[in-house]
Amino acid sequence: MVFLSLNLLIRARGPDEFWRKRKIFKLAAHYIGRRRNCYSITIRNVHRALTYCTRGRQLKKEDMKELREQRLEAATSEHGINFATLKEGLTRCNILLNRKSLADLAIWEPRSFKAITDVACARAKQDHFKATTNVQVPKSVIVRGLIK
Repeated sequence: MVFLSLNLLIRARGPDEFWRKRKIFKLAAHYIGRRRNCYSITIRNVHRALTYCTRGRQLKKEDMKELREQRLEAATSEHGINFATLKEGLTRCNILLNRKSLADLAIWEPRSFKAITDVACARAKQDHFKATTNVQVPKSVIVRGLIK
């Protein structure tokens, strides 16, 4: 490409502009009317949509965290202890399960969750937690091997 004057060189933006605009138009392919075809309108709408998309992903994570918390509170209260006692008992037994795993166990494998709850409760009772004074621990649960 030969530019005979400086004016033409400055005005020729080249292929970069085409591909930059093409990325935005691809993101707006499902829009209707000028929101899809007019670049100045398209860029505003795409930026706004991307902002909402980012915020939506954050809200989804917060919602899932709240849902797991509620499920764990319900499952632990069903077995007669609170979640803080369960978590502390599991930590002292070196059973490192996160909230997602515990919530999945509570829903899909209630017997396994009951066993984990019994182990945590027995350890809490052994360490003389105040929250476990009136909780009955099955005699089949032995946590002596899990001591420090």
